[in-house]
Amino acid sequence: MFKNMQHEWFFNIRGDILSGLVVALALIPEAIAFSIIAGVDPKVGLYASFCIAVIIAFVGGRPGMISAATGAMALLMVTLVKQHGLEYLLAATLLTGVLQIVIGYLKLGGLMRFVSKSVVTGFVNALAILIFIAQLPQLTDVTWHVYAVTAAGLGIIYLFPLIPKIGKAVPSTLICIVTLTAAAIYLGLDVRTVGDMGQLPDTLPIFLWPDVPLNFETLWIILPYALALSIVGLLESLMTANIIDELTDTKHDRDQECKGQGIANIGAGLLGGMAGCAMIGQSVINIKSGGRGRLSTFCAGFFLLLMVVFLSDWIKQIPMAALVAVMIMVSIGSFSWSSVRDFKKHPISTNIVMLTTVAVVLSTHNLALGVLAGVLLSALFFVNKISRLMIVKQESTAAELRYQVIGQVFFASAEKLFASFDFSYAADRVVIDLTRAHFWDITAVAALDQIVIKYQRLGAEVSLIGINEASKTVIDKFGVHSDAQTAATLSNEH
Repeated sequence: MFKNMQHEWFFNIRGDILSGLVVALALIPEAIAFSIIAGVDPKVGLYASFCIAVIIAFVGGRPGMISAATGAMALLMVTLVKQHGLEYLLAATLLTGVLQIVIGYLKLGGLMRFVSKSVVTGFVNALAILIFIAQLPQLTDVTWHVYAVTAAGLGIIYLFPLIPKIGKAVPSTLICIVTLTAAAIYLGLDVRTVGDMGQLPDTLPIFLWPDVPLNFETLWIILPYALALSIVGLLESLMTANIIDELTDTKHDRDQECKGQGIANIGAGLLGGMAGCAMIGQSVINIKSGGRGRLSTFCAGFFLLLMVVFLSDWIKQIPMAALVAVMIMVSIGSFSWSSVRDFKKHPISTNIVMLTTVAVVLSTHNLALGVLAGVLLSALFFVNKISRLMIVKQESTAAELRYQVIGQVFFASAEKLFASFDFSYAADRVVIDLTRAHFWDITAVAALDQIVIKYQRLGAEVSLIGINEASKTVIDKFGVHSDAQTAATLSNEH
């Protein structure tokens, strides 16, 4: 137990504490903005971010990943809040947590293996673009001071690490925020600050059971929202976990992450917070700032609460331009530039899947729809490719036609299978060798039935040989050709 805690909690204490502090600062305006999107008080997003980050540090399946209130989840809550109010949102948050725990125990996190690399790349690129676009309102119709502070922030972030000895000792993002805040206060710059985003809470969160009727009517109201929140939340969390795996060369526990997200959301709902999930932007900030263990996630949540409740007078003075610089760094760092550089080298299907995922996410602002579109396209391209690999070889003599079927026979290749047989020449005997073929579904069996029955009508004796056990089971179950000789050869001839 102690070794496990040492391995996941206390192997990188200084790096985790400092990175947690940076992430906490970046979470404040994000949580406030997402609360506004959802149509609730800023403290709902701030309490949720604190609660989810602290809880997931203990029960999550991916050390070093940051979970909190997110924009993708906030967009799904708007209608529920407008029509039924905050109490129903809290109830939906609790149900979301329960559903995610059930998904974790059912081990449905393994479905992520069906998400191809091109879909992940499209997801990352779309999210990087969305992060950048989200910063544009802070850079529109503002004074020149804002651009100067943002440029200075980017300069500090990218140049500070180059300083010998001390460049890597402290996260450059933290130096950026502290330095620019001090400069803005000292010079009295006319720039927007965190305090302008919304009122920060001045009390600790308290236990709050949703004040809704406990009946089926309430369940039917919140269930559709809870299902959507569960799926989108886990999808974004597991995709983010994959990205952090690549950045840190480690692996995460998918099923534990599902359970952990559920427990964290239940905790958030009981403390007056909205549902949340993993955040790719803050997770990347954490990793880039040196965070690796669970301590960094815990510190992010702990410092967030400490700052908004007890240090709000100071936090309010942080210029938004400094945080914009940090998020622009995240956008640049998250984008897969290799996907652009190697665009011509990649197969056309890979590029189409990646671009489709990006396009759908950007047009709908729905990460789940983008990933779904990418997965469906990947599946279609895969099916098309496998169907093309099936071939039928023909050998003929005066008395016998022999066909050898090679490859996978299923709904996409069944038509090709039927078209590969020559019915213009009817020999006395037709042998179909299926030693190197596999039949997967009813459509494939139906095509085989058509072939056998058509040759039988032409007066030929049909023999099916070399069928493997799995294919034989499907053919026996769904085949309709019942000729005794065919049945005999199907069972006995090799």
